Amino acid sequence: MSAVLKTQYQFRPMQMDDLESIMAIEPQIYPYPWTRGNFSDSLNSGYSAWVMVLNEQIIGYSLMMLVLDEAHLLNLSVAKPYQKQGLGRTVLEYMVSIAKSNQMANMFLEVRPSNISAIALYENMGFNEMAIRRKYYPAANGREDAVLMGLAL
Repeated sequence: MSAVLKTQYQFRPMQMDDLESIMAIEPQIYPYPWTRGNFSDSLNSGYSAWVMVLNEQIIGYSLMMLVLDEAHLLNLSVAKPYQKQGLGRTVLEYMVSIAKSNQMANMFLEVRPSNISAIALYENMGFNEMAIRRKYYPAANGREDAVLMGLAL
């Protein structure tokens, strides 16, 4: 199925009108989803924000802050029905290409240590663990650390 998807999906810049669709996806894939305000603030700040669209439906999205020569990946998401098909890698590859085209030297991201599949993807793409950010994420038992990862572009 993913081979069919690869020939049909496209990327385009995220727009405010996309937030309704995105807000339907976020709580299905995250226990502590971003708010509409997080997304609208990111768009208003001019962050690099993209959606992956299949048949006019948003199936993935990602946001990245570009500052000086550093790209900070803030959110990378694939809708639940489309997960485990390699599309997370496709979105990440696209965001890396955007960072490179903007002449960024490095890309950084945070990931929950409990998100083993995401860590495996990032490591497979060449990201390395750089540090632990203590109590970074909200969690059921209070706060969860984040693994800070980086990639030289």
